[in-house]
Amino acid sequence: MRLWGIDPGLNGALCLMDTSVPELSLFPMPTLATKKSKREVMPFMIADILLRDTKAPVWIEQVGARPGQGVVSMFNFGKNYGMLFGVVAGLQMPVSSVTPQTWKKQLKLQPGKDASRAKAMELFPHYSEEFSLKKDDGKAEACLIATWASLYGPGEQ
Repeated sequence: MRLWGIDPGLNGALCLMDTSVPELSLFPMPTLATKKSKREVMPFMIADILLRDTKAPVWIEQVGARPGQGVVSMFNFGKNYGMLFGVVAGLQMPVSSVTPQTWKKQLKLQPGKDASRAKAMELFPHYSEEFSLKKDDGKAEACLIATWASLYGPGEQ
């Protein structure tokens, strides 16, 4: 079975997992710099990545407002989340979401981004280089969302 896990953040990632092998294809969230030297997620680049397997179901981490986060950053985070659903819908792919609380609890994850990287290295030691740097937390979380979906997701919607 193949499925996608997506961490929708600006530093997030997409993970295509083949559970029968197991094999991972990891893609950092595609972004480009704008005129104001800020990065923005690029929907056409996301579509190019997802075209690798449009039959595989997609699981996107369901995001929400967090205390202390600025209004502009929350708006952009929500925009990215909605954009991902739009791209997936445009490709007519099956899509579901899962809260971080759900997948992290069921995978018995400790708090913190380093815990996601550590868990991904534990579950996929052949891919540990992909998760070795602090900035790789998005790839680790996308991989863990896909892992969660392979174990618990089919009955969820």
